[in-house]
Amino acid sequence: MEYLDFELPIKELEEQLTKCNIIGEESDVDVTSTCKQIEQKLEETKKSIYKNLTPWQRVQLSRHPNRPYTLDYIKALCGDTFLELFGDRNVKDDKAMIGGLGKIGDQSYMFIGQQKGFNTKTRQFRNFGMANPEGYRKALRLMKMAEKFNVPIVTLIDTPGAYPGLEAEERGQGEAIARNIYEMFRVQVPIIAIIIGEGASGGALGIGVGDRVFMLENTWYSVISPESCSSILWRSWEYKEQAAESLKLTSYDMKKNKLVDDIIPEPVGGAHSDRETTFATVKEYIEKSYETLKKMPVDKMIDERMEKYFEMGEYKE
Repeated sequence: MEYLDFELPIKELEEQLTKCNIIGEESDVDVTSTCKQIEQKLEETKKSIYKNLTPWQRVQLSRHPNRPYTLDYIKALCGDTFLELFGDRNVKDDKAMIGGLGKIGDQSYMFIGQQKGFNTKTRQFRNFGMANPEGYRKALRLMKMAEKFNVPIVTLIDTPGAYPGLEAEERGQGEAIARNIYEMFRVQVPIIAIIIGEGASGGALGIGVGDRVFMLENTWYSVISPESCSSILWRSWEYKEQAAESLKLTSYDMKKNKLVDDIIPEPVGGAHSDRETTFATVKEYIEKSYETLKKMPVDKMIDERMEKYFEMGEYKE
């Protein structure tokens, strides 16, 4: 188990609890009372820490190396029914953007999302979750396929941004993302978008237009990362915590500003601390959302989808 800097008090108490249990098992000393006291203090410490997280600490949790990624969610939700689909039918298959058909219960869904790696080799293979233009064009191809067969779409967003490399720009990175945003407004099947980790810039928006947009509790959604914002405004990454506060990028900020529809609660300690509960909660949100959306006439659903985004950013002088 890896711990973030603000989680060190939890680490110390868990180590104490482990030692206490070992002493009880290896000797005749009754340590039941002591272990219970440590457990109680551990729970109180966890609640105290995770109820008062700063925006920067939530950013750190969203990047936790043990946090579940897109394929983890798909495997948990669909089991063996998931069939991955490849390629944009133009350039190549982008490994940072994955998609395919899967079932939750008896209902089929088209799943699309960014996939990060869990070690050095897989991170390089997945390009750290940063998709090239062909990734967004693959996503659009799968959305059009879902529309053709009347299959609802679920997008799982977790990216530090679209890949900013020279070749990506030469192949039309900006156009690919803009095209996706434009086309997603008109897709004639329900779209449910969920930010499961990092939701950065156009890389997230490229698959982020939806009838229902949710954020897991300890995720962030912003036009720029705190580090990049800090380097632009202060010429240094040292002010990333201040930048995170100013950007209003947490799920609570997004819900308050009506940029997302709801917040999906995470277990105490983050999604990685209790994966099964997280997967079950996400599944519940998907199923409830689809039950509502499938009853709506297509024209009304598209009109409401457009109106939701048209209302964003309105102000009065």
